[in-house]
Amino acid sequence: MTLPAWYDPHQASYALLAVAMGACAWVFLRSRKRRGEQSGTSGRSSPPEAGAADRRLRIAEAQLRPRASAMDASQAQDLPARNRRAELQELENRLLAREELLSRRLEQIEKRELVIAQRQDEVQAGQDALALRRQQLDREAVEHQALLHKLAGLTAEEARREVLQRQEREARADAAAITRRLQEEARAGAEREARRLITMAVQRYAAPHASEMMTCAVPLPGEDAKGRIIGRDGRNIRAFEAVTGVNILIDDTPELVVISGFDPIRREIARLALVLLVADGRIHPARIEEVVSRVQQEMDAAIREQGEQAVYDARLMGVAPELFSSLGRLKFRTSFSQNVLQHSLEVAHLMGAMASELGLDAAIARRIGLFHDIGKSIDHQVEGAHAAIGADLLRRWQEDPVVVEAVAAHHGEVEAHSLYAALCSAADAISSSRPGARNESTEIYLQRLEKLEAIANSLPGVRKSFAVQAGREVRVIVDPAQIDDAAAILLARDISKRIEAELRYPGQIRVVVVRETRSVEFAR
Repeated sequence: MTLPAWYDPHQASYALLAVAMGACAWVFLRSRKRRGEQSGTSGRSSPPEAGAADRRLRIAEAQLRPRASAMDASQAQDLPARNRRAELQELENRLLAREELLSRRLEQIEKRELVIAQRQDEVQAGQDALALRRQQLDREAVEHQALLHKLAGLTAEEARREVLQRQEREARADAAAITRRLQEEARAGAEREARRLITMAVQRYAAPHASEMMTCAVPLPGEDAKGRIIGRDGRNIRAFEAVTGVNILIDDTPELVVISGFDPIRREIARLALVLLVADGRIHPARIEEVVSRVQQEMDAAIREQGEQAVYDARLMGVAPELFSSLGRLKFRTSFSQNVLQHSLEVAHLMGAMASELGLDAAIARRIGLFHDIGKSIDHQVEGAHAAIGADLLRRWQEDPVVVEAVAAHHGEVEAHSLYAALCSAADAISSSRPGARNESTEIYLQRLEKLEAIANSLPGVRKSFAVQAGREVRVIVDPAQIDDAAAILLARDISKRIEAELRYPGQIRVVVVRETRSVEFAR
């Protein structure tokens, strides 16, 4: 049996002695009491013997009392010690358990340190090998560099500069030579290629349609006017075409010249300017620029009048004056060969009739129909769908929210919230799908010409560009302060590469870069 931690054998012996002495005293007193009772009963007691026994009993009690008191005091003093020993024993047990745990952790740490030491040795060995290899490569590089210096007689920086300059000169020379060779080849076969391109253009497009959409005729008072239009060595016709961006076709047709251009506004400006020049009789480059500039200003007023007339024809009231010009530009825009302003008026009338049958507001319906394609007047200046562009334009000039929402939703690009949007979509489909209303091939052709000019205008140093010769040639006017003669050759090559990468077209497209320096002074 395991003894408790507080057990003390000395204290136990004292306790047993005290118990034994107490038991003896109790037995003795009991026996004395019984004798007294017996003697009292028998009436034969001996007082001397009874007194001696009492004295011995008192003496024994007196001897036992100090020992018992000392024993109780000793036990009372030993109680805290026993408690302290119990606490120390418990603390010792906990310390032993913690020591065992720490021993196990120490063993794990020693194992990890051993693994880390092994890895550090491996890393150090790799670093030593790498450092040795780097030193070897550095020595080889120094040896090679010294050998090159010895052979060339140049420093490393001088040799590097010389190599770069030589490569740059060779690249520029190759580029200029290739570009010049291509230009010479194109110039040599220009007449043959022109015949082929014209034949291909005739095969691709129907003559009546192309004549109606891309050309206009200007009557002349006499045959001598053609000579004045051409000018000495062709300088007048070249200046006219450079300023207006169109082509003038002069053939054997008596008293008539033809203006060709894909942009209706440019074509109309060129027609009006040519009529004024022929009527005036003074035709030279400076006069041509003056007349074209005046006609462009007058054209803005004419465009505004077209917009006002369209609003009047649609019977609308309260239209913002700023929208007249945007509507007027639609007169000179086509969508799949269909005039956009005429198409908008057709949609307005169709929507008005259908709205009246449905009990809706016919004025609101006509307003939506007239404005539904107004975004096409500026879609070449702003990115995005023409419906969203038109809605933003109308919202800017505080049009009715119902009109703005229907214009934005007439192609289903945003969710429609009114019946007017559905009417607009239906009227738009009716107007555009009637027989002979649209010609998709012409629209694709016009988009290609616009893209051709956009590519040329995107390059730095380009002032303006014109797509001429039915899209077979693009003339690029550059800023002479930014583009020199050598850069003009490279610019033409860059434009041709961009056209090859971004456009699809039959045959080839000629890129002509024009760099002109003008010096103007006034004598007063």
